[in-house]
Amino acid sequence: MFANRNIIVIAIAAVLGIAAVILANSYLSGVEEGQVKAAEENRLVQIAVARVPMEYGTALTTENIRMVSWPATSVPAGAFQSTKALLGGEARVALRPIEAGEPILPGKVTGPGGRASISALIDPDMRAVAVRINDVAGVAGFVLPNDAVDVLLTRTPKTEAEGQVDPITDVLLQNVRVIAIDQGADEKKNEPAVGKTATLLVDQQGAQKLALAGQVGSLSLALRNAVNQDVFMAQTVGTRDLGQGSVSPSFYNAPRSSGSTMAASPYPIPAMQAAMTGTARGPAAPARPKPKNSVAVEIVRGTASSSYDVSRHRGY
Repeated sequence: MFANRNIIVIAIAAVLGIAAVILANSYLSGVEEGQVKAAEENRLVQIAVARVPMEYGTALTTENIRMVSWPATSVPAGAFQSTKALLGGEARVALRPIEAGEPILPGKVTGPGGRASISALIDPDMRAVAVRINDVAGVAGFVLPNDAVDVLLTRTPKTEAEGQVDPITDVLLQNVRVIAIDQGADEKKNEPAVGKTATLLVDQQGAQKLALAGQVGSLSLALRNAVNQDVFMAQTVGTRDLGQGSVSPSFYNAPRSSGSTMAASPYPIPAMQAAMTGTARGPAAPARPKPKNSVAVEIVRGTASSSYDVSRHRGY
């Protein structure tokens, strides 16, 4: 009796397994047929994408790329639609990091037989110029490939003003892209590294300015926000401007913590500055004769002080 029951259970399991296999095959066949039909109707096309993440300098092979179906209406410009178009003839090399599943585009790989070099990253109307930097001029090594920087020029113009020469700093170029630090051009590198040279991508006039500026003064790089592409109105700064600093009013008027040694100032900033410089005082009153047996007492209110003469009595 138990043997018959086991046979029945095994038979039912076998039938259910066969049914599951048939249903799975039917579903997969329907999906494949749907893709083929969509491709025939020009709704999907085949393009080459990266099979695995590829770093700068990686050679493209059949092992690290694959063809996938892509909507025909959103195919990226320049995408390779066959393996032969991408790998036919001489090999190509990745010029920029490519993530797995990302379409391979001409701007991220070299031409047939090309090599991973800086020249392949330069647009026809641009130039790459190397400038000398150090740990200070290179923002302590935090300037990395593909960052945007402003180039500052510090020089001493030949002027004769009271026998003194005043060094100045100008903003030479703005929003300049860094394509390499020393000989490294990997955009995915995110660890600070102090280099000796920075290769900047500029136009022809910018290249001339950098060449001349390197002879007349010292260059420094100012790291910009990655998304800020604005060009501002720059001005020349000299040594006379170093003492004209400003402090935000919120620094004085912001509430302080209980452990802070500086309390919130009750004086508005203009009044406070006037009191410190003495400009808030009116015309000086005529001097009064100092009484005999008097003592000068100075009272300080905030940042302003006043002096009073107090009579001194005997016994004190």
